[in-house]
Amino acid sequence: MPEYNLLALFLAGLLGGGHCLGMCSGVVTAFSLQLPAGARWPYHFGFNAGRIAGYALIGALLGGLGSFSALLQLQSLKTILFVVAQLLLIALGFYLAGWANWLTRIERLGVPVWRHVQPLLRRALPIRHWPQTLWVGLLWGWLPCGLVYTASVTALASASPLKGMLAMLAFGLGTLPNLLLIGSMTQRLQRGFRHRQVRGLIGAAFVAWAVWQLLSLWR
Repeated sequence: MPEYNLLALFLAGLLGGGHCLGMCSGVVTAFSLQLPAGARWPYHFGFNAGRIAGYALIGALLGGLGSFSALLQLQSLKTILFVVAQLLLIALGFYLAGWANWLTRIERLGVPVWRHVQPLLRRALPIRHWPQTLWVGLLWGWLPCGLVYTASVTALASASPLKGMLAMLAFGLGTLPNLLLIGSMTQRLQRGFRHRQVRGLIGAAFVAWAVWQLLSLWR
């Protein structure tokens, strides 16, 4: 997977901060209310380290699953996965630009899985010791999220456990600033992303990148 693809996934996580705040601010608040007395930054770092590790694990598993198509020389399947990844990237671009909300509809696909994960998360709370944050963060990574699904399909299309892991790791690191700085600094950053021209430019860049990839495949 070229480095610029990893950069695109990192930017998808970073620039999708508005979606992250909407989806996860309630989760972060719930975690914060159950923390022991004392400094909270180590705990929030643990939550996010576990979450990103969970993304990397998902990416490795999906990349390994996709590698079967390479082993079996199923070029048509690899091509389909590549096209689906680019179509989801286009949907992400439209979402970031504020032109359409197709991405949020995709999140419904993960609800059945989340119903099985959520009880495990409840049993892991409240937090009493720092190591618990890693386990809670790992479970948090399974929260239905259209941005995560976009990156996941890219990991699947990579047809490699290592490349799939790197894809999800790049995406997860992109989401880190928004979720660590979920206070005033993040809100200031989000003010810039709320401008229609800025969102349109960001979304158009993602759409143009995906279309270029599809045209390259056609050529």
